[in-house]
Amino acid sequence: MLKKKRLIAIALVILLGLFSFVPIPAYIETVGDAQNVGRYVTVSGSQKAYPGSFMLTYVELGQATPALYVASYFDKYATRLPSSSVTGASSAKEYKKVQHYYMDDALNQAKTVSLSLAGKPVKQNFKGIVVMSILKDSAFKDKLRVGDVITGVNGQRCVKTTDLLQCVHHTKQAVMSLRYQRNGETKTVTGRMNYLPQINKRGLGITFIQKAVVSSPVKIKINMDGIEGPSAGLMLTLEMYSQLSHENLKKGRKITGTGTILSDGAVGDIGGIDKKVVAAARKKAVIFFAPDNTLTQEERTAGDRNNYQEAKKTAQKLSTKMKIVPVKNIQDALSYLRKSSH
Repeated sequence: MLKKKRLIAIALVILLGLFSFVPIPAYIETVGDAQNVGRYVTVSGSQKAYPGSFMLTYVELGQATPALYVASYFDKYATRLPSSSVTGASSAKEYKKVQHYYMDDALNQAKTVSLSLAGKPVKQNFKGIVVMSILKDSAFKDKLRVGDVITGVNGQRCVKTTDLLQCVHHTKQAVMSLRYQRNGETKTVTGRMNYLPQINKRGLGITFIQKAVVSSPVKIKINMDGIEGPSAGLMLTLEMYSQLSHENLKKGRKITGTGTILSDGAVGDIGGIDKKVVAAARKKAVIFFAPDNTLTQEERTAGDRNNYQEAKKTAQKLSTKMKIVPVKNIQDALSYLRKSSH
């Protein structure tokens, strides 16, 4: 009898461990936090900061266990997502690597835009095109890997995404040759241009971002302390610009927001904006910048909302006095901050 009870106890411990710690093919996304960007960014020669803060917002996203999945039903802001909608065809390790590349790109673009706006010398030295994902219908599936850096196409040097896109869209060749770097080695791979139903056109079937090094006599030190992804681009740019220009944009206010940033200053869409609005409201922010990009006809027909519309709806539900401000580019944010005092 004692032996039987011991076996039952062991079985229960094993089941409890499986329930609590073994991951399942799902992720839980919920409200994260809003943090002062100034704690991550230091610009050489910057003067004493003006009162107030620019704050980045982020969501908490983690792979679920059975216990976490059940517990998420008690969190009204939690969203349960299948792994495929988060990582796509990538492994969890590849997904983490991709988010790191996205953050590196966001930092480069934020540096470039803020230095340019402040009238400081800046140059982007392009090193290649980083492979971020490979569609299952791509001829380069199982040939390229996430993190490979493309440096040439059809025997010609190609280190900018615009050049690669132009080559793909205008070539009449059926087979493309890509030169790339992996673990310090340079290799070449060929593949046929296929019709890709995901994009409704012929292409390589890979997604990518530019790999670049930003150089300037003005040094900007950044330590993101484990925060990954591209969505902090807008707020990083505002913080860098405020330190570079010494312009009093904060005026004692807690200013939050989200959105990617491109080298031309355009602000791009992000995910989880409803949860970021909640995080900002909890920190008593008075302003929240939200990307306000145009929806496609199909999206409007389906009743979809863009980031700004979703953020405004969430703010109304919270009954917060925080102002939701639509932005399409960095100048929209700067113009609002200069004109407003609350």
